[in-house]
Amino acid sequence: MNHADEEDRHPIHATASLSSACVLRHGDMFALFDRHGDIRPFGTLGAHGLYHDGTRFLSALRMSLGGERLLLLSSNVRADNVMLAVDLMSPDLIEGDKLVVPHGTLHALRAKFLWQGVYYERIQLSNFGAHAANVALDLEFMADFADVFEVRGTHRARRGTLHESQRHGNTLVLSYTGLDGRRRTTRVALTPAPTRWDGERATFRVELMPRQSKNVYLVVTCETETPPADVDDSFERAYEKACAVLGEHAKRYARIHSSNEQFNDWLNRSIADLRMMITETDHGQFPYAGVPWFSVPFGRDAVITAFEALWLNPELARGVLGFLAANQADRTDASVDAEPGKIVHEMRGGEMAALREIPFGRYYGSVDSTPLFVMLAAAYHQHTGDLQTMERLWPQLESALGWIEEYGDVDGDGFVEYGRQSKDGLTQQGWKDSHDSVFHADGTLAQAPIALAEVQGYVYAARHGAARIAAALGHPARAKQLADAADRLQASFDRAFWCEDLGMYALALDGAKRPCRVQSSNAGQCLFTGIALPERAATLATRLGMPEMFSGWGIRTLAVGEQRYNPLSYHNGSVWPHDNALIAAGLARYGHTALATRVLEGLFDASLFVDLHRLPELFCGFPRRPGEGPTLYPVACSPQAWAAGTPFLLLQAILGMSIDGARGRLSFVHPTLPPFLKQVTIRGLRVGDHRIDIALHRHPEDVGINVLSRSGPIEVATIK
Repeated sequence: MNHADEEDRHPIHATASLSSACVLRHGDMFALFDRHGDIRPFGTLGAHGLYHDGTRFLSALRMSLGGERLLLLSSNVRADNVMLAVDLMSPDLIEGDKLVVPHGTLHALRAKFLWQGVYYERIQLSNFGAHAANVALDLEFMADFADVFEVRGTHRARRGTLHESQRHGNTLVLSYTGLDGRRRTTRVALTPAPTRWDGERATFRVELMPRQSKNVYLVVTCETETPPADVDDSFERAYEKACAVLGEHAKRYARIHSSNEQFNDWLNRSIADLRMMITETDHGQFPYAGVPWFSVPFGRDAVITAFEALWLNPELARGVLGFLAANQADRTDASVDAEPGKIVHEMRGGEMAALREIPFGRYYGSVDSTPLFVMLAAAYHQHTGDLQTMERLWPQLESALGWIEEYGDVDGDGFVEYGRQSKDGLTQQGWKDSHDSVFHADGTLAQAPIALAEVQGYVYAARHGAARIAAALGHPARAKQLADAADRLQASFDRAFWCEDLGMYALALDGAKRPCRVQSSNAGQCLFTGIALPERAATLATRLGMPEMFSGWGIRTLAVGEQRYNPLSYHNGSVWPHDNALIAAGLARYGHTALATRVLEGLFDASLFVDLHRLPELFCGFPRRPGEGPTLYPVACSPQAWAAGTPFLLLQAILGMSIDGARGRLSFVHPTLPPFLKQVTIRGLRVGDHRIDIALHRHPEDVGINVLSRSGPIEVATIK
């Protein structure tokens, strides 16, 4: 995802860190508030706002009492991410030269949530003083209807028409007609009706007797041509519905509890973030990538998130596969880097996408989404034994495999490469898509077509996985063809990519087939897919664990000392949680569980220093310093789906846990637990059509596994 390269033409300009923002999200709507619960953008490039379908429908929401901003007591997003609750108290309120309300007399509780495309807020004002209070509560609104790319910093030569605001009783209407001809409207309904309107400012004259409380309600709808259906104007009823649906969704997930409460906090927040990032589509659940810049469908991000959470909730993988299959390219369109069989990279709404000012309305410029799609299908089938879904998806899987053969290998050398076709598309089309992320040892940028190391691994795993599906569907000849192709790729990959002096696979091959002899985390992902030869694993693991690569918080994207190393960069020296999870899974696959455990320990420690125990998209790659937390990256998305999925793949890796759904078999290979975990209990773990509850206990020499209950014939196997 992470489109530092959407590129020099579509930058993300940092005016303030996003780490302090309070985030709510549901469906295609998300909101960023400050700690007071206000929307107060920092200048023209501030990210705070209420967004829907790629557009900012509310760019300011400011509350004051007697003309003064209230004092912050606390601000908390509920553990399930449904509601933001903000506690405020009044400062000294003075009229003329008279103190009319001493500070601390009035309390304001702001409760807010998003549901079905609508923003709800209740402001409860309470008087804890000994005397009556008569105060003016002001709410001020603005809507700039900026496209999210404008908020990110992209300059537009022209914009549409911002209309004069309208006020009808208790409702404020703000609207804009874009250059795409669509009228976008923000409708703010207030209950009770304001005492007066002054432009976009609503004033309520509130009289409170001692110990009395009164409420003001806001219901904000974001309309594009047609209003959202079935808007419930009751805060309480809408909240009850949101909680009821959330409770039903929670039943889909395995439940995890450990002996370490801080570890539990990390896991619980991560599950809540996963659920918050998921949007229900016609094809099932689909995780959007990250708030605020990438709260839209991304093929690569969704697949990796589903991988991470496969044992936690396999329904997520089925939804991702269905959505991506439905949006698979069926023709060549160079303007969006589309070719038959290719899996979509990203899909965006909004004015700029509609006008093709950006190419990302439905854009296919990723080299890895397609093999990852096939990989996920194979992993889902292995985990669930769901052959019916594989039968339904087989034509799309064959199309994806066809793209790998015909279009992915542009020069016929057996490797999958990329080169941009769209003049406005991404230059780099792997997961590290910053324009300067692929280079040679001297810092010279590699020229296309570029074959990335980890992508060859994805293709290798995709072919082996598709071979297993083909065999299960009764296509033995196709299964053998795919398995043989995978084995040939592994041998040629090792010859072309292994760099003995680096103790690593090269980052990539450039268009002249010269290896980019750079130490990077890309090589670590070759362990995840299994393309790395067994005899290379120990050397590679050693290099990944050295201080040049391992910061203490995690494995860097690029080793210290490389020509373009920069711990402040997006991809050239930073630490990405999801990247570490994939590498850790690979380390455990080759028996290097000790280093995989170090990765888990580092990221768990990082979670203790960040707000809400929420791992961000990435953080800076500085070495870990005693008594300090990781250095945050200023515009990192938080929450982000594949960062939220990180702890679950890490836990699976160190437990050596795998599930064979068709055989009803749950296996643990050399399971281990770190010193801070004496016990982990997993309940409701799905194995095929059945569920099992297990408890894992750390002993001095190994990990014991006890079956607490099971709903059917599930075999549990342990290799110690």
